[in-house]
Amino acid sequence: MSDATSELRTGRAAFERRDWRDTYARLSGADRQTPLSGDDLELVATAAYLLGEDDASTEWWERAVHEWARVGRPVRSARCAFWLSFVLIMRGEQARGGGWLGKAQRLLDTAGVDCAERGYLLVPQGLQRIDAGDGKAAHDIFRAITEAGTRFADPDLTTLGVLGTGHSLVLLGDVADAVSAFDEAMVGVTSDEVSPVVAGIVYCAVIEQCQNICDLRRSREWTVALEEWCSSQPDLVPYRGQCLVHRAEILQLQGDWPTAMDSARRAHERLASHAAAGSAAYVMADLHRLRGEVAQAEKLFLEANRLGRRPQPGLALLRMAQGRVGSAAASIRCAVGESTGAVERARLLPAYVDILLAAGDVPAARTAADELDSIATRFAIPYLCALSAQASGSVLHAEGRGRDALTVLRDAWRRWQDIGAPYECARVRESVALVSRDLGDDDTAQMEHDLASATYRQLGAVPDLERLRAEFRPDPTAATPLTPREVCVLRLVAAGKSNRAVATELFLSEKTVARHLSNIFVKLGISSRSAATAYAYEHHLVEPSA
Repeated sequence: MSDATSELRTGRAAFERRDWRDTYARLSGADRQTPLSGDDLELVATAAYLLGEDDASTEWWERAVHEWARVGRPVRSARCAFWLSFVLIMRGEQARGGGWLGKAQRLLDTAGVDCAERGYLLVPQGLQRIDAGDGKAAHDIFRAITEAGTRFADPDLTTLGVLGTGHSLVLLGDVADAVSAFDEAMVGVTSDEVSPVVAGIVYCAVIEQCQNICDLRRSREWTVALEEWCSSQPDLVPYRGQCLVHRAEILQLQGDWPTAMDSARRAHERLASHAAAGSAAYVMADLHRLRGEVAQAEKLFLEANRLGRRPQPGLALLRMAQGRVGSAAASIRCAVGESTGAVERARLLPAYVDILLAAGDVPAARTAADELDSIATRFAIPYLCALSAQASGSVLHAEGRGRDALTVLRDAWRRWQDIGAPYECARVRESVALVSRDLGDDDTAQMEHDLASATYRQLGAVPDLERLRAEFRPDPTAATPLTPREVCVLRLVAAGKSNRAVATELFLSEKTVARHLSNIFVKLGISSRSAATAYAYEHHLVEPSA
């Protein structure tokens, strides 16, 4: 047996056991002695891609295209041209990728036969319709792809068709059927029916969509499976970085912030040349925000935006924590206004409610909370239901309906507890403490305060801990019926500032300031700014020298 033949047999065996580095070394070594066949060129091209050697992969795929054409196999050549275009498009080379798709189409036109490869060439069209937000057109295309895959008994094509169908259904708002499609796509992966490249594509796409529709149970389940799949192939590169992003998002929710940061940081390093690096930057930024590390958070939110990941709602929440409520409100309003899909809006609405309440715009917060409740009811996803209950409880408190707020907030806490989200549980406990205090139940308020404080301290949520301390610090405002925001307005009015000046200083609209002032007059039983000023001095809300 010649050395080349031995290398070929060893390389093919390495491919079967998914040892991509050995596959690449053996087959490329054999090629230096005797040019590889089309079959072996496909194997080494695939191994190069899975090793993260994109330049080498494109070269091997190009050779495979030419080799199959040389031996009179245009259909097989077209399939290789498709995968070559895929590698190029994934690395952002749209023009070159499109050129190879065109070549694949010409090869099939020359062959003049009906084949699975015609279904593969529909995949980029379906993805373009998804990117354009045209769920109906995308659904029709991917249904045709699925039918072609089934007709030609091609598991890779069938699975790509089912995956695209699920994504299309998300765009159409049919989440239940979308989830069924994703589960079906995963059957081909977990039963080892599809190629390694398609398996990686499906893993990452399904997890991303489960994250997008807030189906955290499936997201966790498939992320664990993806980690195991990646671990079984130590040299695998393309999907490992995205796996780390998904893992970081889940770890953040579970309260393991140090490990989440480490996972996001490693993903950021590995995905430096990929769009998913923006998602990694966002996760890192949000973790810095939660820990009160403002400079690092701002830098990474800007980087996420540069890489194509919009920095909302995290950046708006950072601005609110900095006291820049007006800026936060403007940012989140724009983000919500530009959002289209129901689930996309649902991911923004909780922050929208919090920021509107901080700005004193309770009616608008009520509208946003009601929309979130409608979406949560429609999709019945536990994560969305927890978000909705928490937002509704906060609005009820702001509306002065304390007992109703407690009922809803208790429900929100149970939902977050079932999900396993300690930070969110602490936020709800903080709200329960504030409502209980307003209702005169000081024992419950203190217990909930202490539990929330302990969680914030354990997580390292410094801004939340400082806010909680400030909310429960004894001060002259404790004896007043006014809300903290109304006290701020009253202090500035007592200092002689006009409504416009108050609005500028608190980043509010003049209309909101006027509404606050009207509420102050009603609560205090007064009818003038001078009476309000006198009340502020009498109750030590301002210093006499002010």
